[in-house]
Amino acid sequence: MRKSFEIFYNSLQFAIQELRKNKLRTFLSLLGITFGIFCIISVMATTSSLERNVRNSFKSFGNNTVYVQKWAWGGGGDYPWWKYMSRPVPRYREMQPVKDKTSLAAHVAYTFATNATIDYEDEVLTGVRCFAITEEYDKIQPIELGLGRFLIPSEFANGSSVAVMGNTIAEKLFVKPEYALGKSINLKGKKVTIIGLIKKQGQSLFGGWDFDNAVLVPYLFAGQLADERNSDPFILVKGKENIPVEDLKNELRGVMRSVRRLNPKQEDNFALNDVNTGSAQLNSIFTGVTIGGIAITILSFIVGIFGVANIMFVTVRERTSIIGLKKAIGAKSRTILLEFLMESAFLCVLGGIIGLLMVFLLTFFLTAVLKFEVAISWGLFLGAVVTCIITGILAGVIPAIIAARMDPVVAIRSK
Repeated sequence: MRKSFEIFYNSLQFAIQELRKNKLRTFLSLLGITFGIFCIISVMATTSSLERNVRNSFKSFGNNTVYVQKWAWGGGGDYPWWKYMSRPVPRYREMQPVKDKTSLAAHVAYTFATNATIDYEDEVLTGVRCFAITEEYDKIQPIELGLGRFLIPSEFANGSSVAVMGNTIAEKLFVKPEYALGKSINLKGKKVTIIGLIKKQGQSLFGGWDFDNAVLVPYLFAGQLADERNSDPFILVKGKENIPVEDLKNELRGVMRSVRRLNPKQEDNFALNDVNTGSAQLNSIFTGVTIGGIAITILSFIVGIFGVANIMFVTVRERTSIIGLKKAIGAKSRTILLEFLMESAFLCVLGGIIGLLMVFLLTFFLTAVLKFEVAISWGLFLGAVVTCIITGILAGVIPAIIAARMDPVVAIRSK
């Protein structure tokens, strides 16, 4: 064991010395490996970060929540668009019958969104997302407050002119977000009092609810701000614990058909959407992205192997006489083999480390430019190191075998 370690250590030292002697060759070899690893890891890190961000955004819609809407997510396949256009939108008056007749539902809420202009003193914000919500909305879509309180039942029942504000909106309107509490703002010309601030959530590429840039008001008050029929309203239904979403959807389908008095021959004039619907579409999209990433990885892998192998063949040719002398004084073939494999692997690992450092720098830039965090996972990091070692071994194995099998007499005379 000790002897093997000594051989390994001496081979590594010799490999480093040889790489220092041939700086230009080493640089060119490192360049190929560095850019290969850079391309592989940067593509994989960006795509995996993108997928993680989008999937997390989808999870914010709730794993066991069904959205009763006019439109089906993803376009509804072959269903004619003109039939969607003729569908009625979900109405507020349908919420209570759905709640009463759906035995598998834990909570039911109604909501719609409209763009609004908000002003406070000299500050004016346009295009702010205003969500009109009913009482059980926060039971379906949890909202974490940073300051203040949420809407109470009496405010929902009376349509009070109060609102819960997103953190980003509060930062833009007031010197500090906490100053917003208790202040009255103009929301589409209506005076509204801020009673709570939503805790900062951060940006999401997919968007989701984006509560940072929104205000939440009681549904009955929102009727003074916009016509719900033109605001894509929908009913949210959260299932009870351990109830499969498909069972909930099947029951909801019967309930909605009953509420809308559809006879058995009539088609559904509503859509039942859930996270699984969107996830299935995401799987097909990211499968294509993953295949593209694998193709780039394989191409970079092959280019890296041939580049390093070419350098190692030249190295063996230059050291032929030295190899002969070593074998003549007792060096074993496995020692020569290990020496060249170590040099090749060390070269690839060094190039991979430089490539990883470049990717780390790139992640900071991409995170600042894009709307989501780009990061290198430990799996990608370890995968890059393993890839470098495998590349080095595969690239150096043939030149190393040729060097190990040389006849010492012929090798010495080749100079």
